[in-house]
Amino acid sequence: MLIALWILNALLALAFLAAGAMKAIRPKEALATAGMAWTEDFSSPSVKLIGVAEVVGAFGLILPLATGIAPILSPIAAAALVVVMVGAAVVHVRRGESAVPAIVLAVLSAVSAVLGVIVLA
Repeated sequence: MLIALWILNALLALAFLAAGAMKAIRPKEALATAGMAWTEDFSSPSVKLIGVAEVVGAFGLILPLATGIAPILSPIAAAALVVVMVGAAVVHVRRGESAVPAIVLAVLSAVSAVLGVIVLA
């Protein structure tokens, strides 16, 4: 089960790190031009905050397990990412866009949280 947790967390961390870094670094206008039309509904600081939250969540999935320092933080980070992705799904549904990627990431993050609690118990 620990190996499954590591694989899942590594894949989730890569996805969230890439997506979050892009939102945190690139200007809002560049994101909108690149196909993230939802950014038009949010202020630039809000988009940056979402990106930073995803980056912090990515590190939270890996670092506590890797260092052995407070490993319970990994499932907590996964649960926090579920909240972020549920919010993303709501935004996409309201805009009439596909929410499938957000839902998939939310479900995988939930699986990571549950698996983390089971492994660490």
